[in-house]
Amino acid sequence: MKKIILFISALLFFFTSVVNAHGPVRQKTEEEITINAPADKVWNIIKDFGDMSWHPGIKSVTVDKGNEKGSVRVLTLADGGTITEELKKHDDKKMSYAYKITEMSTAKTITHAGAEEKVPVLPVDNYAASIEVKGKGDTSVVTWKAAYYRAYMNNNPPEEMNEAAANTAVTAVLKAGLDNLKALAEK
Repeated sequence: MKKIILFISALLFFFTSVVNAHGPVRQKTEEEITINAPADKVWNIIKDFGDMSWHPGIKSVTVDKGNEKGSVRVLTLADGGTITEELKKHDDKKMSYAYKITEMSTAKTITHAGAEEKVPVLPVDNYAASIEVKGKGDTSVVTWKAAYYRAYMNNNPPEEMNEAAANTAVTAVLKAGLDNLKALAEK
């Protein structure tokens, strides 16, 4: 009987340590907006990978190969930070493109668990996204999807780099872009 109790105790200990030792979970955010403008007009505003003038959070963009797969753009944010992105696919017929973040500047440095940690300008890691325009008569539906991990890849993340911070920041970026796109396209 003692062996069974010891075995069950060891099993429970192992199970709880495994449950508590998980790392970050892939997050997904999707924002969609209906725009009172034809799809071609909306697509013409966003189709150029090297032009993010429609997003209020982006001050400037440099790009090396335009809409060609593998093209790299560097976004300079309104606050001066930078995000480097690579174009994974671009499809004019489907009015969509997909990209991933390859590098980001640091927004600030914090001390967490006795170590200096760099907080990126967007508190995410392994970020990939796509944006698509679909026509619905005289209106358009634009869908922007992103998948990512929180910025802190170890257990017990600091508040600035946890899932809540990542989700809040990504949602804000997508919504600000889509809201401004709607305002520009409906002029």
